[in-house]
Amino acid sequence: MKTGVLLVNLGTPIAPTAKAVKTFLSQFLHDSRVVDVPRALWCPLLHGIILPFRSPKVARLYQSVWWPEGSPLMVVSRRQQAALSGALKAAGIDMPVALGMSYGEPSMASAWQELKAAGVDRVVLLPLYPQYSVSTTASVFDSWARLMKKERLVPAFRFIHDYHDHRSYIQALAESVQAHWDAHGRGDMLLLSYHGIPKRYEDEGDPYGQQCHRTSELVAAELRLERHQWRTTFQSRFGREPWLQPYTDETMAALPGEGIKHLDVICPAFSADCLETLEEIAEQNKALFLASGGEAYHYIPALNDHPAHIRMMMDLVCRELV
Repeated sequence: MKTGVLLVNLGTPIAPTAKAVKTFLSQFLHDSRVVDVPRALWCPLLHGIILPFRSPKVARLYQSVWWPEGSPLMVVSRRQQAALSGALKAAGIDMPVALGMSYGEPSMASAWQELKAAGVDRVVLLPLYPQYSVSTTASVFDSWARLMKKERLVPAFRFIHDYHDHRSYIQALAESVQAHWDAHGRGDMLLLSYHGIPKRYEDEGDPYGQQCHRTSELVAAELRLERHQWRTTFQSRFGREPWLQPYTDETMAALPGEGIKHLDVICPAFSADCLETLEEIAEQNKALFLASGGEAYHYIPALNDHPAHIRMMMDLVCRELV
């Protein structure tokens, strides 16, 4: 059987415009895995208030981080795809690598067609979400299942559930932090900020929060940090219901008062830099920390297409070939 790899990430608007952002957010926020409010209540709110008012605001945020080559998430994802493909070829492994997004383009459907055209009849699906969540990883599985409903011959496939404690992932994160410290010095604390989810999801069985804390513990152990030298927080909350805590922004405002004046921040849940890291963490939260009395703030970039990250992806994929 010929095996192919399907890398999957969340997705991004095709342009930093209100129209493109509205199209992207509409698809994203229609996913019941992301927002599980009854459709009869949610859809009028989404189309009547959220999309018309939020799309122009979010578009301006995208404009502040947009790269000359395009959306940071898309640019990095394409680099990851090319790097993983090159690494497999260099190892003598004939395994095509396609890129699909849960929302927007390139779609998972187009990525599957690309693999089919390459003669693939066995697929390793790698959602680039280190920690499992119903709102991300499970949504990828839903999309794959919908695609397979149209196939007469469903290919054999392996689905990588999560890699929150995978040795290569932890080492790659720790290496990126250490490299930053070697180049810029070490702050008073390492803050590990993860995208949040509603607390209710965790109460209903989502292991995401537990896996985030486990990742932080392993990274801190790899860096030999004492307990007071690192902290886990959750960002990007939306709506009024409680999300996983402590919240990143509230922590940023409080840390200077606790004597933390020099802060290093990393976002282990993000495999590629995007709006939530480059704008929310590197800009918004930096401003909040400094305005609250902080003196130095450093965002440590996502693993992106760093060689250690690509090696980790190769480890995950090749493990599924056994």
